Amino acid sequence: MTGPLDGVKVVEFTEIIAGPVSGVMLSDLGADVIKVEPPWGDPWRDGGGPFAKNESRAFIAVNRGKRSIQLDLTKDDGREAAHRLVRNADIVITNHRPDVPAKLGIDYETLSAINPGIIYAEASAYGLKGPYAGGPGYDVLAQGFSGIIASEGIMWRGVPRMFRTTPFVDFATGYSIVQSVCAALYFREKSGRGQKIGTSLLANALTTLSGHLARIPGNPTKPQQWYDEDLPLLQGSGLSYSEINDLYYEARWFPSAMLIYYRPYQTADGLITVACLSEPLRKRMADCVGFEDRRFRPGYDLEAPESIEFADDLLIKVEELIAEKTAEEWLRLFHEAGVPAMPVLFLEGMLDNEQAQANDLVIEQEHHAAGVMQLVGPSVNFSDTTLEAVRPSPALGGHTAEILAEAGYTAAEIATLLESGAALG
Repeated sequence: MTGPLDGVKVVEFTEIIAGPVSGVMLSDLGADVIKVEPPWGDPWRDGGGPFAKNESRAFIAVNRGKRSIQLDLTKDDGREAAHRLVRNADIVITNHRPDVPAKLGIDYETLSAINPGIIYAEASAYGLKGPYAGGPGYDVLAQGFSGIIASEGIMWRGVPRMFRTTPFVDFATGYSIVQSVCAALYFREKSGRGQKIGTSLLANALTTLSGHLARIPGNPTKPQQWYDEDLPLLQGSGLSYSEINDLYYEARWFPSAMLIYYRPYQTADGLITVACLSEPLRKRMADCVGFEDRRFRPGYDLEAPESIEFADDLLIKVEELIAEKTAEEWLRLFHEAGVPAMPVLFLEGMLDNEQAQANDLVIEQEHHAAGVMQLVGPSVNFSDTTLEAVRPSPALGGHTAEILAEAGYTAAEIATLLESGAALG
């Protein structure tokens, strides 16, 4: 076998990130993933600036492991070709706006009539109901609409700044699709029935926020109380968003008593991060660094005014103490004492990182446009169903003829499709 999903065929009608991420993960599990692209290709082929025609690093990262076929689904012959692919498929994934699949003949009703056992995963922006159903979905929109951007309090040019390093809502949605289709495959094994699966960027954004959103009647958090009582008054006061944000940030303030033990620190020569979320770990850190924290005294009230003042002063003292030794010295001391701590690194060095390489998280591939390249590989491994190799990301339409032949088209029929423009490649 080449992965636990060896023999499973996926037809992916997706673009940009959320849908394509799920295809990468399914291919990492051994599935044969066919990416159906329009005549102009997935727009993400130009994502972040292409390094060659129809090729970008951003596209490669979320499309490795797949084969590409170009079909014009606005043409009858193009739709027929897509339907023939689905006839022998197990999974279909789409992340278009909800009204698009029916227009292109790739909606669940159409495809399940062709293949009743099909598992159809549809990722929308905000779900299929409500005032924003059918709206376009992008990671930054989901970050903004769900409250993620505002909650961080990081301002840029007078407005809250998005998370720029990674489109994590898109990635969370990709993970959700994979989890769901694998569960549906298991259900089909037992029942013989396929089904439609729905998820959204909004659903997965809210899932990542579930700890903040849990609401207990009569016991609101300080930010919730601020939102309910203060915000309605502030919004009509003429204050700028930046000024309101400052007040919101104060309501979301984390006491120094907590920040001492869960944060990055500047050492004599670099940064480290500590993560002590239990009292035993906090005591170990205090002993290692050499400070006394009153919080360890029985019955100590962390929210008393004198306790807050003490914690603020203690935080400064701890910063000064940690700045006296190098990162290597602190990491050695902390690790010997069992204190969770790690260096703070720049992401650009992670492909060369010894830890990442030791766990086979970095792979090398011969890419048709980039040559021999390094990139992040599969995130999981299996003892009995080892993935033999990871396929590079495909050229636009690079497998069109091959995939059509597998679907039963003759060489003459393939030539006719290519000449008509219903298929390209």
